[in-house]
Amino acid sequence: MLKQLIAIAVASSLMGCAATEPTANAPKPLDTDTFNTRLNQQQDHLEATIAQQCQPADLTALATLNSQVEQLSQQIDNLNQAAKNLTAQKQAAVMTPAPRQCPKSALGDKFILGEVENVFVDELNASFATRIDTGAESSSIDARNITLFERDGAQWVRFDVHTQGEKQPATNYESKVVRFVRIKQDANEKDDRRPVIHAHLKIGQYAAETDLNLTDRSHLDYPLLLGRKFIKDIAVVDVGQRYVHGKAKQPKPQSPKTESAIASSTKE
Repeated sequence: MLKQLIAIAVASSLMGCAATEPTANAPKPLDTDTFNTRLNQQQDHLEATIAQQCQPADLTALATLNSQVEQLSQQIDNLNQAAKNLTAQKQAAVMTPAPRQCPKSALGDKFILGEVENVFVDELNASFATRIDTGAESSSIDARNITLFERDGAQWVRFDVHTQGEKQPATNYESKVVRFVRIKQDANEKDDRRPVIHAHLKIGQYAAETDLNLTDRSHLDYPLLLGRKFIKDIAVVDVGQRYVHGKAKQPKPQSPKTESAIASSTKE
């Protein structure tokens, strides 16, 4: 097509020149062979000039256009794949309803205690059936033969505990007294002044510390009682349950400790 346009343009130019009336100094009219020769020469010259000027730019533009087309095609493929994935996720969400979220427990970090629990006391290396009593303020443990004495200028207490039950011999313990408390009895009786020791307790998987006052609880059903000071901020009592945290294994019977052994093994 380009060659045809060039040929037409050259021919028109030459024909215009040939159709002009000859003058006295004008050259002779061209014959057919000469005309064709010149026409071919000018056509070749124009083609070379056009090819030299236009071809590199055309090729560069074409290459750039092809690259842009490929990028657009890749973006379209990515968008189509993303649309398919989104559709599949929506279908899965419709087919599989999300599980309901359980409301946050009103107990927070607190754990539940039954009316009676099995409590392990580290200092005594023994477990006790324990009454959880919100009506009592302090906690106490059944101790017999309570004797106060001094050691290195500090107040200590020596006492017996039936860790294996009333039918088994009691075990003697010694511990440092952290303070004394007065427990109000009946109106007609004097206040009961009791020594208090510090103890580490375990209830199921939970561990806690508290103070235990020493008193004779032989007339009561449970050798250990935990009151409000222990329960506060860490537990909630369900009086309709017992042994929520199970019963701990009873330790093997051990021979009574000598005074020196007790003193070396007791935590201060």
